[in-house]
Amino acid sequence: MAYQITVIKGDGIGPEIVDETIKVLDAVGEKYGHQFNYERVLMGGESIDAYGVPITDEAIAIAKKSDAVLLGAIGGDTTTSPWYQLSPNLRPEAGLLKIRKELGLFANLRPAYLYEELKGACPLKEEITKGGFDMMIMRELTGGIYFGDRKTEEVNGVMKATDILTYDENEIRRIAKWGFDIAMKRRKSVISVDKANVLDSSRLWRKVVEEVAKDYPEVKLEHMLVDNCAMQLVRDPKQFDVILTENMFGDILSDEASMVTGSIGMLSSASLAEGKFGLYEPSHGSAPDIAGTGKANPIATILSAAMMLRYSFDLDEEAAKIEAAVGQVLKEGYRTSDIYEEGTKKVTTSEMGSLIAQRV
Repeated sequence: MAYQITVIKGDGIGPEIVDETIKVLDAVGEKYGHQFNYERVLMGGESIDAYGVPITDEAIAIAKKSDAVLLGAIGGDTTTSPWYQLSPNLRPEAGLLKIRKELGLFANLRPAYLYEELKGACPLKEEITKGGFDMMIMRELTGGIYFGDRKTEEVNGVMKATDILTYDENEIRRIAKWGFDIAMKRRKSVISVDKANVLDSSRLWRKVVEEVAKDYPEVKLEHMLVDNCAMQLVRDPKQFDVILTENMFGDILSDEASMVTGSIGMLSSASLAEGKFGLYEPSHGSAPDIAGTGKANPIATILSAAMMLRYSFDLDEEAAKIEAAVGQVLKEGYRTSDIYEEGTKKVTTSEMGSLIAQRV
């Protein structure tokens, strides 16, 4: 079967990690008889350099016609890059916000999984992580304070900045349904994270989540305040299955969860719309300081492609094959620089991609 994939290589290490991911996807296609067709568009700094904007309407139109989008990373050094001398709506990250909105990508999935082979890289004590952990953070992606009205003004001679946090019940309900659906495929537990002791938006969030929970009697629902959740992630990460939360809280908590796995270079990400369409990218950034050095870890992007096969294409067996290939390469002791330790075999970005493709 043929699938159309829009490819955004992006900036920094983006082109390197995407090239290795395509290598693995092509190996899957050859093994299982699928055809993956790729059409490249620009976004982020590369689009600014070419067109003066972080993403063009033409690029978005191409993405809308595809079955899924594969993204590397965007952005550069915020202190030295000329991209960050531009107004905020013209900076690289504005392209990411725009494509999420235009494609209706409202549900962000970030798994955080501790590989047995990488437990030594986890900053937590071994008695805390013994037996590993496996959680999925479901972050609402197109609402909340990041998309609310904002302004900076002078009031009575004092500069004042305002950012408005807004959610309606429909935005909450659709992400809650995704959270419970994912939980049904996992360990049937949802912890909904909010700040209901302070925020009206969180009180509405909690009310709607409880309404959705009634349609999923097999799933256990708990509520947790965001500050407590941040503590619990480092105190006892094994307690979490699905974390369901709003945009800003999810942004912060998912980065925290990524670091307790030992390396953000291992963590995949998916942003889903209604139906099967999704954008798939690693959780890490563009790491411009190591671009072109062969040090970048492509595993997060490769695992994001596995999520694409599972959630957008319903190719569960093929997705599992990629995940198993990653696990096998780690068991054999191969490591990129970010996860290397004495006694293992250090490999380059390209070598890691080839090893995984070979085991597919």
